[in-house]
Amino acid sequence: MRVRIRFSKVGKVRFTSHRDVARMWERSFRRAEIPVAYSEGFSPRPKLSFGLALSNGHESVAEYVDADLVGEIDLDTLAERTSVTLPEGLTVTGVTVVPPGTPSLQEDVVASRWHILLDGVTLEDARSAVAAAMAAPALVLRRTRKGEEREDDVRPTIEALTVDPTPDGPLLDATLATRPRGLRPTELLAVVFPNHPEPEFCWRQVLRVQQFIERDGSRRELPPLAAAPAPHALEPACA
Repeated sequence: MRVRIRFSKVGKVRFTSHRDVARMWERSFRRAEIPVAYSEGFSPRPKLSFGLALSNGHESVAEYVDADLVGEIDLDTLAERTSVTLPEGLTVTGVTVVPPGTPSLQEDVVASRWHILLDGVTLEDARSAVAAAMAAPALVLRRTRKGEEREDDVRPTIEALTVDPTPDGPLLDATLATRPRGLRPTELLAVVFPNHPEPEFCWRQVLRVQQFIERDGSRRELPPLAAAPAPHALEPACA
C-alpha cells in the first residue's frame, strides 16, 4: 500500500535542509509506529519518496511525500499519528492512497506556483520589471553546472507572472515549469530584476502554494487530498 501525504513546511523549520526533513519523516514514522516498508541490502532505508526539493529559507503549503507501507492502515489514523510526532512547522494537511502505476512525484510534477514577497522593491518598479520580462523574447540566465558555466534562455520556463500590492509589499505570483530544467524563485528574481544590486536577495518570503501534474494533455493541480488534523499553526513566517 502506497500513500501520499501532503504537508506544510513553514516557520523556523524553513531553514532545515531537504535531507534533514527526510530524516524527520523517518523518525516520525518510527515514533508513530507506522509500518513502513524498507529497502533490502546492507543499509535498509524506509521507502519514502519526496517531491522536488525546497530551497533552504523557503516555505511551502504544498509539499508531498509518498510512503510504501506494509499492509493497510486507516488514513485518518495515519494523519493523526504522524502529525503529533513531527516538529513544529511540519504539518500533515492531507493523505490518500496512491493507485498502482502512478509516476513518482519527481517524475510527475511539471510546474510549481510560488508567492514571492519582495523586499526593497517598489510596487511601480515591480510592475515595470514584470511587464518587461513577460514581453521579452528571451531571458538569459548564466548558470554553473558540473563546473561549467553556461547561458540558458529561461523565458519559456515562466508560465505566468503577475504582481499584486499587499500591506507588506509587492507580491509576485509566479508559475514556473520544472522541465526540462526547473527555474528557482531566486533565479527568477535574477532575470526579472537584472538592475537590482542583489536580485537573488530582494525577497522577504518565498512560499510554494501549488504543484501541478499533467494527465491526458491537461494540467491539474496535485490533489489537495483528504483533510487531516493540523496541530501546528500554518502561518508562514517572513524573514
